[in-house]
Amino acid sequence: MGLCNAASRVRRTAVTVTAVTALLATSGCGSFFGSFIGRSQAQDIARINVSSPELRDGKPLPREYSCRGTQGSPPLRWSSQPLSQAKSIAIVVDSHTPSEAAVYWVLYNIPATTTELGPNAAAEPPEGSGQARVTSGKAGYEPPCKEKGSYRFTVYTLDGKVDPGKGSSLPEILKQIADQTIARGRLTAVDIE
Repeated sequence: MGLCNAASRVRRTAVTVTAVTALLATSGCGSFFGSFIGRSQAQDIARINVSSPELRDGKPLPREYSCRGTQGSPPLRWSSQPLSQAKSIAIVVDSHTPSEAAVYWVLYNIPATTTELGPNAAAEPPEGSGQARVTSGKAGYEPPCKEKGSYRFTVYTLDGKVDPGKGSSLPEILKQIADQTIARGRLTAVDIE
């Protein structure tokens, strides 16, 4: 029993480190955030396989899903081992470089049984879900504009639901996601086509 509790604490700590670095990124501490990339990988969080019919890991983000296009958010699919404690799904799209970080989309409280979103899901999100205000202040998907950068599409399985409360800030919502994460997977687009 003690080993399970210790593993749970390690997992929560690692996810919290990710949330804290995201919080620093959204508060203008991008260079600090960049130095933390890759250090918060918890080994005991279940893995989610993330894919898309429009995106390929390590390949450029298609222009139509950037600020130069009109498609909105790209379609995403995900799968993982069955998790009996799964209560909801959250998606966070962000980018981080040593000099700058931004969050482009936070969609939360997606039903746990959902395994994909179609194109432009930000315009018509799943019933019961919510979208946070991102770095730009917009609620919903903010298409990235910088030609050079890594754009991370991360899917989280949560053991609860995000309770944003009236006027919750982006860092508060990201912290709630981090605190409840039991599985995580990512697809990263590099640069914009």
